[in-house]
Amino acid sequence: MLPELLEILDTEARERLSRYLGCLGRWSARINLTGAEDAETAFATLIAPVLGAENFLTGKVVDVGSGNGSPGLVLSALRRELPFLLLEPRAKRWAFLREAAREMGASNVEVVRLRSDQARDLRADTITLRAVGLDPSALRPLLAPGGRVLIFGGPPLPGWERWTLPSGAQLQRRCFT
Repeated sequence: MLPELLEILDTEARERLSRYLGCLGRWSARINLTGAEDAETAFATLIAPVLGAENFLTGKVVDVGSGNGSPGLVLSALRRELPFLLLEPRAKRWAFLREAAREMGASNVEVVRLRSDQARDLRADTITLRAVGLDPSALRPLLAPGGRVLIFGGPPLPGWERWTLPSGAQLQRRCFT
């Protein structure tokens, strides 16, 4: 892994992220979760770009289209005091996320097999997503007033620059390393 980035993490976060990478490696051999062929590449691709974003999280965090666990599981290891809800509609990826959260000892994580448009009674203080080609207006019903949306990479989102946010909400699209 990248030692200079690991030094900024506490021991428990390093251990949880190590367990995440181990689970990811085992599952990636069976289902397509990432193109990373080893733990170091997975760290550089899935963890390093997320580091620093934990400082922008508040309240309940919902990760939309959690897939391979980045950024949702990664951030949950860094902010263990916050509740995380990971939304993933695909059965195999949902199963991976449940297993990875269990192996990480992430008691602050709930994994639900739903699409974001099916989560009707949900309000998040922070919404995260990575590489999900979703119109941001579809997320508006999930966002609590004053909440924020953190977008990590992926294709340009149609209309995000014209999105009218709820009062006081913020949209941030960038890498955080």
